[in-house]
Amino acid sequence: MGDLDFESFAAARWGRLVRTAYLLTGDHHEAEDLVQATLAKLYPVWSRVRRLDSPDAYVHRSLVNNNLGRYRRRRVRQLLTPMLPDKAEHRSDLVQVEERSTLLQALATLPPRQRAAVVLRYWEDLSEQQVAEALGCSPGNVKSQASRGIRKLREHPALAEYAIPATVARGRREER
Repeated sequence: MGDLDFESFAAARWGRLVRTAYLLTGDHHEAEDLVQATLAKLYPVWSRVRRLDSPDAYVHRSLVNNNLGRYRRRRVRQLLTPMLPDKAEHRSDLVQVEERSTLLQALATLPPRQRAAVVLRYWEDLSEQQVAEALGCSPGNVKSQASRGIRKLREHPALAEYAIPATVARGRREER
């Protein structure tokens, strides 16, 4: 990792960081802006960051912190439609867009810390320890934030049709 320069690191991680930022912000353009702002803040201190045990965790933490700062400032939000009003070529494409849109709307209802914990833990598939490092909290806090976030998502009316009935979920836990 020591020989990896900033440009190589940023280019290699760009796609993943934008996907994570998109899940945090709910808007592709805001996600790109968030990643650019985060990388711009990291550039001057890159020589120190690259020597860390886990520079990726530091970058994720910076991304989340920058998003929380953006969220706190609460600029006027623009309401955009999730897709253009053109006809979808395939029914399955339309269903996927609708499902993704529904999930993003539900994610947007979560408080920023819960949203960050859910996105990093379940979408980015980071371990609880990695998420804790990224969020600057304990693994126990990650567990509780993610648990509360998942519970709220399960209770979200738009996601009700995707919920697993409690009896089925209980049976799955007993099988383990």
